[in-house]
Amino acid sequence: MPHTPPLQTAPVELRQIETNGIRANVAIAGSGPAVVLLHGFPHTWRLWSEISGPLSTRYRVIAPDLRGFGGTSRAPDGYDAATLAADIAGILDALGEPTAAVVAIDAGTPVAVLLALRHPDRVRRLVVMEALLGALPGAEDFLAAGPPWWFGFHAVPGLAETVLLGHEARYIEWFLTTGTRGRGVRADIHDAFIDAYTGVDALRCAFFYYRALPTSAHQIAHAVASNRLTTPTLAIGAHPVGDALERQLRPITDHLVGQVIPHCGHIIPLDRPYELLDVMMPFLAAEQPA
Repeated sequence: MPHTPPLQTAPVELRQIETNGIRANVAIAGSGPAVVLLHGFPHTWRLWSEISGPLSTRYRVIAPDLRGFGGTSRAPDGYDAATLAADIAGILDALGEPTAAVVAIDAGTPVAVLLALRHPDRVRRLVVMEALLGALPGAEDFLAAGPPWWFGFHAVPGLAETVLLGHEARYIEWFLTTGTRGRGVRADIHDAFIDAYTGVDALRCAFFYYRALPTSAHQIAHAVASNRLTTPTLAIGAHPVGDALERQLRPITDHLVGQVIPHCGHIIPLDRPYELLDVMMPFLAAEQPA
């Protein structure tokens, strides 16, 4: 388990917000310009627990549980990137925020990128990490041996949620351990993640993301065919994705900065929160395109 001292915390308000036909569980902290934090699998809003405190000293931090995850509605459909981006836009509308910086990891990244492509007036700055964007060129080296094994397992309708029922804790622990290169995560966050992914409905919603990947990939390809990503963007990599996301973004992005955090696992906000803040905070604070 990590031995570094915890970063400063801030009071967090949990709100239920109606958006795009669902009720989203949203953690809110601090005040100032809005910063939206989008998690991936197998996370909830608590993925950002280590960095939301420091961020909240300058920003209004808005960290939703994505559709189907945690305390948000377990909707029967809508797990493609476009629908999820509309969920986030609706949250911003409900909170009276015309614009936001958007920070995303893993499954949240295609959502954030599509939101910025379709609504560049709403996304001031974009920080994305440890994910791939559909079939865009640039990730060939990463995918040389094929996509990660769990993509196929999760994609088969009805399979993974049936096989894993009753074994959720062991399965989620594998991702938490591997995603921190063996270091693990704080006990309270560990327990919250396990609880959020226990039960057949919770598992099914998680795997809907993987089953919607072809649709999301088509949406991203269609968006970049007619639009460039004009939002200043920071692409952060670690292990295992490295700079593959940066290489996908480079041909389609006007203002892009890439950074790989060494000795860091996939779950960057929990594995290397100090290093993430060191990279992210100056970028968010900059007023001119990077």
